Amino acid sequence: MIFKSKLPAAPYIIWVAAFILIPLFLVGYFAFTDNSGAFTILNISDVGKFGPVFIRSVLLGLIATAVCLVLAYPFAFIMSRMKSSMQKFVMMLIMLPMWMNYLLRTYAWMTLLETNGLINRLAAFVGLGPFQMINTEGAVVLGMVYNYLPFMILPLYTVMIKIDKSVIEAAQDLGANFFGVFLKILLPLSKPGVTSGITMVFVPSVSTFIISRMLGGGANLLIGDLIEQQFLGNAYNPQLGSAISLILMIFILLSMALLNQFDEDETEGMIT
Repeated sequence: MIFKSKLPAAPYIIWVAAFILIPLFLVGYFAFTDNSGAFTILNISDVGKFGPVFIRSVLLGLIATAVCLVLAYPFAFIMSRMKSSMQKFVMMLIMLPMWMNYLLRTYAWMTLLETNGLINRLAAFVGLGPFQMINTEGAVVLGMVYNYLPFMILPLYTVMIKIDKSVIEAAQDLGANFFGVFLKILLPLSKPGVTSGITMVFVPSVSTFIISRMLGGGANLLIGDLIEQQFLGNAYNPQLGSAISLILMIFILLSMALLNQFDEDETEGMIT
């Protein structure tokens, strides 16, 4: 009887085993073995050689996440206060670029930012430039923000639309100014959306490789580029690539656990 009740979950279990558990096992296996299959921790220790790449990836990921948060927070709040029909229209505008292929959207930014691109042509028309925008860290951050901004807006909007307008009006009637309403009402109530948005933007930003390759020109190597080189580049080394992937996975899991712990502490503080 118990077996029959769990039978509908069989496809999900098979899916998890085939596409999550087995790949994770293979990553762990290659990370701790050498070419002959013998156990070693040399691959893990070699990851330390790429410390600057890790630091650059985390730094650019944090900058992109912060920019997305600053842009998305007021936008999501304004959107949540619109009429229902207008909210649906704005939501369609947010989702519309995501209907286009991720690679094509990044290619479009290449043509805009290059030396003879549209932005430099417009700048030259008014007597400015040309500016070096492509193949810079700023271009990489711009690509991250453009591609991942919707992942920050959507969770914030989902939380903010549930905030009753009367709560804000009551705080204003009691003498709270704009900053008081933001710090005492909006920010605490929207922290679940902030936490989800940060996670959804930071994780792909810190591990991306297409954006850094196309907009960074290969000069701004990130963790994703480093992993790809170990599996597809001339320096084929799946053991080292697996070790880097394992360290990145642990770092991301620790970051998510820290954010979740922070969110739980804030929620408990609000309840008490």
